[in-house]
Amino acid sequence: MLQSSDIYVLCGLVAADDPSWTYRELGKRLDVSHALVQRALARAQDAGLYSAESRRVHRPNLEEFLLHGLRFVAPAKLGGVVPGIPAAWAAPPVSQRIRESGDLPPVWPAADGRVRGQALAPLHEAAVSAVRGFPRLGELLAIVDSRRLYRVSIPDTVTGMLQPSDIYVLGGVVAGDDASWT
Repeated sequence: MLQSSDIYVLCGLVAADDPSWTYRELGKRLDVSHALVQRALARAQDAGLYSAESRRVHRPNLEEFLLHGLRFVAPAKLGGVVPGIPAAWAAPPVSQRIRESGDLPPVWPAADGRVRGQALAPLHEAAVSAVRGFPRLGELLAIVDSRRLYRVSIPDTVTGMLQPSDIYVLGGVVAGDDASWT
């Protein structure tokens, strides 16, 4: 059974876009143990989202899962008002496509956060520190968190960001390229 930390690791692997990655390097970049990375990828392989043989995420399957299954496996709820880091539709690239409603933005709680908003637990607690040095991961997690929260006005915009219309958001592969495993 997939866990939210597995999705975090898959997003990190896609965002890293480095064919020479190691479990330790990916774990360090994601601020998690290499053992967590190994377990996450084993479960992802069982779910058809990752290939141990090619050491790559199966993007079409991951996109399908993020669009239709994520909110059931890793549901999210907005909590109390806290300082934090903008998340979901309050963070780029989603924030660039959605107008602000005036409501408090969703944030990952962080004591040194500069934005006050409604608390949203990230897929893994390490995401708060990892995205500071890994902005591409933060962008992908913003899209993923928007799907997790599943606001009525948000999914259509976010779905378009995951569909292979012009560019695959998951790794920046131009649609039509023969790169289903990356």
